[in-house]
Amino acid sequence: MNPVPFIPETAPFTIEQRAWLNGFLAGLHSSAPAKITAAPKNSEPLLILFGSQTGSAEGLAKKAAKESQVRGFAPKVLPLNDYEAANLAGTIKVIIISSTWGDGEPPDNAVNFWNWVNAESAPRLEQLQFAVLGLGDKNYSDFCGAAKKFDARLEALGAKRMQPRGECDADYETTAKAWFDGLWGKLGRPNANGVQANENHSSLSLLPPGESQGEGKASPATLAYDKSNPFPARLLKNILLNQPGSSKEVRHYEISLAGSGLSYEAGDALGIVPVNCPELVDDLLAALKCAGTETVKIGGAEMPLRDALTRHYEITKPTSELIALVGERGFANGLSPLLAPDRRDDLKRWVFGRDVLDVIGLLDAPLSLAEFLPLLRKLSPRLYSIASSPKAHPGEVHLTVSAVRYESHGRPRKGVASTFLADRVDGAEFVKVFVQPSHGFRPPSNGDAPMIMVGPGTGIAPFRAFLEERQATGAKGKNWLFFGDQKRSADFLYEEGLTVWQKNNFLSRLDLAFSRDQAEKIYVQDRMIENAAELWSWLEAGAHFYVCGDASRMAKDVDSALHKVIETAGGKSADEAKAYVGKLKSDKRYQRDVY
Repeated sequence: MNPVPFIPETAPFTIEQRAWLNGFLAGLHSSAPAKITAAPKNSEPLLILFGSQTGSAEGLAKKAAKESQVRGFAPKVLPLNDYEAANLAGTIKVIIISSTWGDGEPPDNAVNFWNWVNAESAPRLEQLQFAVLGLGDKNYSDFCGAAKKFDARLEALGAKRMQPRGECDADYETTAKAWFDGLWGKLGRPNANGVQANENHSSLSLLPPGESQGEGKASPATLAYDKSNPFPARLLKNILLNQPGSSKEVRHYEISLAGSGLSYEAGDALGIVPVNCPELVDDLLAALKCAGTETVKIGGAEMPLRDALTRHYEITKPTSELIALVGERGFANGLSPLLAPDRRDDLKRWVFGRDVLDVIGLLDAPLSLAEFLPLLRKLSPRLYSIASSPKAHPGEVHLTVSAVRYESHGRPRKGVASTFLADRVDGAEFVKVFVQPSHGFRPPSNGDAPMIMVGPGTGIAPFRAFLEERQATGAKGKNWLFFGDQKRSADFLYEEGLTVWQKNNFLSRLDLAFSRDQAEKIYVQDRMIENAAELWSWLEAGAHFYVCGDASRMAKDVDSALHKVIETAGGKSADEAKAYVGKLKSDKRYQRDVY
C-alpha cells in the first residue's frame, strides 16, 4: 500500500490552505486502489493475536497481517480471548501485540487468555515460536506489564522466543515499525514461491501517514485526516457543567467536523492535539537560559526552540532518562539515592506532582540543548470518550472534559490538554482532532437488549452518546445508568437531559451516588450492591454491562461489586462468579472504557 501524500506542518501554508491541499491530495490518491498481493495457496500460516483496550494494538495487528501477507504468509488475526479458536497448541508461529491497562493488567479482550495460559492446567507449548510486542505508557509504574506477563509465561510453557519482547511508549509508531522490521527477517522464508521475509520490503508501512486504523475502506477525507494529519476544527461551545459550590471544573465542548469528512460512532474517542501552556514554556526557557529563538530540529524540520517546546515536546512529565541524568549529576539534591532499584516506590512518590522544570531546577547549571532535548518525550495526543451520537448531532462531536488544575511543590499545575481546551481555544482558534475508533466499545447491536451503564464523573460521556444513539435508532431495550459524583447540587452532570429521559421512561433506571451529600460516602458500586437482585435479573435477561472512568480505583471497585452481585443475587460461588464474568467478557457483554 502506498502512503497517502500530505503537506507537512513545516510547509509555507496556513492551516486552512494545508487542510484543503491535504484533502485534495487524498482525493487524487484514492482513485488508485491500494494493491496488496494475496498470499499463495501454500503460504505458511502466521497467527497474530492482540489485546486492545482502545484499538491501537488491534490496528497494529491488522497492519502486521497485511505486511505478512505481502511477505508470503497466510495470517490469521484474533483477539487474545479467542485462544480456543487460535489453537496455540497446534500453532507454529504467533505474534502477540498487547496494550496494558491499570496496574500491569491485560486489556479486557485478553483477560480470559491470561487466566487460561497462566493456569496450572495450561498446555505445554514446546512447538510454538512466539514474539510479543507491548504498547504502554512510561508514566505508569508497570510499563507494558501485560506484555511482560505474556512473554514470560509463554517461555515458561516451553515456547521459543523468535525475538526479544518489544516495548512501545505512548508514541509507539516508530518503535513498533522498527520492532517489526527486525522480526520479519527472523520469521524465515515462508515458502519456495513466497517472498523472502528478509528482503527489504517497504511496500507497506505499519502506520503510513493518512491511513486510518479503522476497519474497512476509508473515504478520501478520512485518509487525509487522522492521527498523522489531524483536522483543524472549530470549537463551537465551551460550557461549564458544574454549579456554584463545586470543587471541580467539568466542561462540555461541542466541536465542528464540517469539511473534514471525519465520521465516528457512539463509543469512539476523539484525539486532541494539545499545546503546552505558554507560561510554563517561558519558565522552562528561563531555566535553560535560552531566548526561545534558537533553531532546533524536529524530525528533519527546523523551528525555533519556543515552538518546539510549545507544540512538540512533553514538558509536564519528566522521563525516567531525564530523572536518572539529573540524579546522577546532582549528588546534593537528594534524588540520587532514589534511583536505587529497591527505592522504586519512593521515586514514584517523589516524581508525582513534579514536571520537567522541577527536575532540571535541581541542577547547579542548565543542561545544553543537545543534551536536554533528547531526554524529552514527544507531546502525544490526548484521547477523550466522545459524548455524542452522530445521528443526534450531525457534523459535530461533543466531549466531557474535567479541567485539571492543582498546586504542587509551591507552583500551580495545569493539565496539558484539558486547560488548553478550557482556556486557550475559542471560536477563532483551531483545535487539531482525529477520531480513534473503539473497536468494540459500542451499544448493543441488538436494540432490544438491555443496557447497564456505570459512569461516574466524566465517565458519563460515552453513555450520553449511547443513549442518544439508542433514541435516534428507536431501540426498545431497557437502559439503566449508575452515575455518581461529589454533590448533587453542584456536580450532577447533564442533569436536565438525564431527568427528561427518566421521566419519559427512555432511561428505565437512574441510580445516583453523590459521595459528599451525607456523612458516609456512597459510590456507584454501593448502589450496584444495593440493587443486586434486579441487576442480576437484567444480566440474566441478556443485558450488556458497561463501565467508563478511572481504571486504578473505580473500575476495580465496580468489577468487585459485579462479582459480589453475581455471588449474592445469583447464588454463585466465587469461582462460578469469576467464570460468569469471564463469559460476559468473551460474549462482549462486559465492556470497559477506562483510563
